[in-house]
Amino acid sequence: MPDHPEAHLALGWIDELYDIDARAEGDLDALAELRRTESVAVLAKLKTWLWSQAALKSLSIGKAAAYVIANWDRLRLFVTDPRIPLDNNATERGIRGPVVGRKNHYGSKSRRGTEVASIFYSLIETAKLHGVDPATYLREAALAHKRGETLLPWQLAV
Repeated sequence: MPDHPEAHLALGWIDELYDIDARAEGDLDALAELRRTESVAVLAKLKTWLWSQAALKSLSIGKAAAYVIANWDRLRLFVTDPRIPLDNNATERGIRGPVVGRKNHYGSKSRRGTEVASIFYSLIETAKLHGVDPATYLREAALAHKRGETLLPWQLAV
């Protein structure tokens, strides 16, 4: 950010949003109230600043600000639902394995092998998402298939 030292303002407001969420200590009702009151106020300051930066159309910070403003309604959805996290870090971590695996299969000579790998990545990550041990799920799903049944990860008792 040496080119745009004023970007530290935005980072400070983003830090405030995380601090507000942390104060809720996992209580969704408290989080909803804090977001409805305090987070909205922080977002108002951030949006005002973004509009001033978006006027700098030829600079990278102006382009970034214009992008954020264009996506503003989607980016502020977390204020309306306390279950929505401030960031998508958990999702990014969740797809890291499949993405790395997919890159490993770019040179695969077998299309079917690549398809099977993608199916297994999907099954494993879905099981993890639902708090189910992937190995247990795959074993139980195979046994269910032998009985002519389909077992989805969320149907397996945790």
